[in-house]
Amino acid sequence: MEEHKFELVVCIVNAGFSQNVMEAARAAGAKGGTILRARGSANPEAEEFFNINIQPDKEMVLILVPKEIKDEVIRTVYKESGLAQEANGIAFSLPVNRTTTLKKEDAPGKPDAPQK
Repeated sequence: MEEHKFELVVCIVNAGFSQNVMEAARAAGAKGGTILRARGSANPEAEEFFNINIQPDKEMVLILVPKEIKDEVIRTVYKESGLAQEANGIAFSLPVNRTTTLKKEDAPGKPDAPQK
C-alpha cells in the first residue's frame, strides 16, 4: 500500500476567525486553504465538557499540506485559534490518499487526463 504524502487539516472556528487560521497556517508553511461557512450544533453536555459556549455560526478552513508539516500547522493554528482563544476552534487532520487537479485541460479524453 502506498503511503500518503498529504494531510487535510480541518479547522472549525467561530465565524469571523478564518483569516486568523489562515495566517497561522501560512506561518507554519501552508500555501493556502478553502474557507466554508458552516453551522454548528451541540448539546449542553458538549458545551460543559469543553467548558465553552458554542456559537452556531462557524467557518471551516480546509488546508491541504504535505504530511511533514501537518503537526506544526495544527500546533500553530491551535495556539492562535484554539479552544482557549476567542475563535473557540478545533483542528484535526485526515490522511489524503490521492490528489489530482480539476481543470479544463484535464478533461477526459485528453492525453494526460488522470485515470480512474
